[in-house]
Amino acid sequence: MKRLFQIVLFTALVGDISAKKTIIKMATLAPEGTDWHGMLVEMGQRWRDVTDGQVILRIYPGGVVGDERDMIRKIRIGQIHAAAVSTEGLSEIDTKAYSFALPLVFDDYDDVDWFRDRISEDLEAGMRENGFEVLMWVDVGWVKWFTSKPIIYLDDLRSMRIFTWAGDYHAQEMWEKAGFQAVPLASIDILSGLQTGLINAVATTPLYALSQQWFSSVNYMLDINWGVLTAGVIIDKRIWDKITHEHQVKMKEITHEIGIKHQRTTRHQDEEAISVMEEYGLNVHQPTSEELAHWKNYVKSMHSELRGNYLSEEIFDKVMKLMAEKDSLDAQQFSE
Repeated sequence: MKRLFQIVLFTALVGDISAKKTIIKMATLAPEGTDWHGMLVEMGQRWRDVTDGQVILRIYPGGVVGDERDMIRKIRIGQIHAAAVSTEGLSEIDTKAYSFALPLVFDDYDDVDWFRDRISEDLEAGMRENGFEVLMWVDVGWVKWFTSKPIIYLDDLRSMRIFTWAGDYHAQEMWEKAGFQAVPLASIDILSGLQTGLINAVATTPLYALSQQWFSSVNYMLDINWGVLTAGVIIDKRIWDKITHEHQVKMKEITHEIGIKHQRTTRHQDEEAISVMEEYGLNVHQPTSEELAHWKNYVKSMHSELRGNYLSEEIFDKVMKLMAEKDSLDAQQFSE
């Protein structure tokens, strides 16, 4: 009888210990072996250490869970718990995330840092209201146009079949209203779409164009910083709130530290990726000041369409106000 009691007590204790463990299933489009995937692996290892094994991260890389919008939907129904996603996925939670994707708003990373420092609190509050906690913000790289034929002006791009994310109806509608040919596809279909000619223009980062080998089909690049591809590590608040406050603090400290390290090491990998692709036949067009002005003027003419449709009027106006302040400060410093 005593022996039976000991077995029951031991089983209860083991059950209690295992019940405290939180297993977080996290998805990402980043393939295994990439810096982005390695960052998540490191994060999971360090989470496990600082929580004494009570928080375990399981990563599902390479889009095995689906596109980023699929990831957000699966988090909402509890199939997974977290994701490392770009603006595409973040905007499924809160459309304010589109503020990073506005074309030709940021000239360099100094602009991006200035903007994020002033907008992240609003973004994180919006994510939280919609049931998600933001653990990290990072930049993936500058989005540039990769095409099967050279493009110099807007009319050149109008003749192309442009990839848009399946499910991003706002972007598709705006491209089509402006006279462009938008073709919505899932991320796993981009390579085959390029190879078959279904699409022949993709706005993406050089690092991603290289890692996915897309540049072999779209081997012309317009060297304009069309936009910055920003990303966030987000988690379902329902599972986040189950983690003790002490562990939450430690986990956020780790993600912040890893995010800073990631920025320092990867922000300038675009140039390295471009150099590698040039060795394998990528043709890069450096726009003249007149050509760049052409693109910027056209985008400004689209602001009335973007305001209130792509972004709410309130957020669009806030973006423009913040960047006008930044331009004013830059001009003042230059004059001094």
